[in-house]
Amino acid sequence: MSIELTERAVAATIDHAILKPDFTRADVDRELDIAAEWGVFSVCVRPSDIAYAVRRLDGTGVAVGTVIGFPHGTTSTAAKVAELQRAKDDGATEFDMVVHIGALRSGEDDLVTADIAAVVEAAGGRSSEGGFVTKVILETSYLDLEQIARGSRLTETGGATFVKTSTGFAGGGATVEHVTLMRESVSPAVQVKASGGVRGLDSAIAMLEAGATRLGTSASATILGELRARAEGREGTAAEDRSSY
Repeated sequence: MSIELTERAVAATIDHAILKPDFTRADVDRELDIAAEWGVFSVCVRPSDIAYAVRRLDGTGVAVGTVIGFPHGTTSTAAKVAELQRAKDDGATEFDMVVHIGALRSGEDDLVTADIAAVVEAAGGRSSEGGFVTKVILETSYLDLEQIARGSRLTETGGATFVKTSTGFAGGGATVEHVTLMRESVSPAVQVKASGGVRGLDSAIAMLEAGATRLGTSASATILGELRARAEGREGTAAEDRSSY
């Protein structure tokens, strides 16, 4: 897949993750400032940080997203819907929900689809007038290839805009094999987000070439700094981010 490797184009694919449970307010501020400095597409913050992030990023052009049913996906559908509605009220426009992993592994496809569809409906549908976007996290490190492909198809059936690899908190992350499979399992109406382990420019490029159109990462400055250095012909690159996401 041909991709544009300009700093602006790559930044436009990044959802900067600010999700660590131990982050202090100062940590959150630092990460929000990184997102604004590099002009990434969005931040993905903890639900309790949404309203604060919206205020701090006002005027920067960086969208604010959050997670739903994070990180295990086992909360009830009603709880996920309520969480999304509160997130909308607080100003989030993108919602990364965790699929019910156990139900997916058990072959309970109707439950999985209904869970996704309810959250998508609460967000306003796949192409909502408010510009709200729903992404479904499969947590691929827990799944075999058949389950990944089926989970991707159920994501499309449920009406979500993106199917996403990982939370980044389950001991595994995006792989080229999984991103390729997800891309092949859905129609062009559904996009693929690669997250977990995307910590440097080379891994980012690999995911984009495999078919991802969005990257979830806490290493935005590393990725874009390496790209800038490469464009300027400078030797060496920044050390890769060692965070979990």
